[in-house]
Amino acid sequence: MKTSIYGLLAEFDTPDALLNAVRQARAAGYRRMDAYTPFPVEHLAEELGFHHSRLPLLVLIGGIVGCAGGYFMQYYAAVIDYPWNVGGRPLNSWPAFIPIAFECTILAAALVAVLGMLALNGLPMPHHPLFNQPRFALASRNRFFLCIEAADGHFDREATERFLSGLKATNLSEVSNE
Repeated sequence: MKTSIYGLLAEFDTPDALLNAVRQARAAGYRRMDAYTPFPVEHLAEELGFHHSRLPLLVLIGGIVGCAGGYFMQYYAAVIDYPWNVGGRPLNSWPAFIPIAFECTILAAALVAVLGMLALNGLPMPHHPLFNQPRFALASRNRFFLCIEAADGHFDREATERFLSGLKATNLSEVSNE
């Protein structure tokens, strides 16, 4: 029974070697790849081609919906469902509705931020194919890894292996999809 592969994993000793490998991989046409490092490496995200997140827009929309919902919830209660005239004041007393509308804005924006971050990051992910690689544990200590995924349109098992070997990777391994 032949198993499909997730990709090829190359190990590097220094962040500069990893950054150079990512640059060369992008120049060679690879787009579906990711890097794993024990600490943040400057300019690595830009070299990998990460784009801006849609999360700020989702949080803004969540906040606007929360504000409108909080305001209209109070409007419905005070004007439509249970109108109660106190001291000749208008039923739609919008200044009194501001604190609750503000709190609903914060609540909805915070909920959308947390749920949107989880969804956009593909979390929760209890298992990833890279976790099966014995040397991948070094990614949190002192090694730098570049994984070119098999889902990349430019991926060819033998050609990609030759390419990664030419980048002077200290170790090269195949990542199984299981």
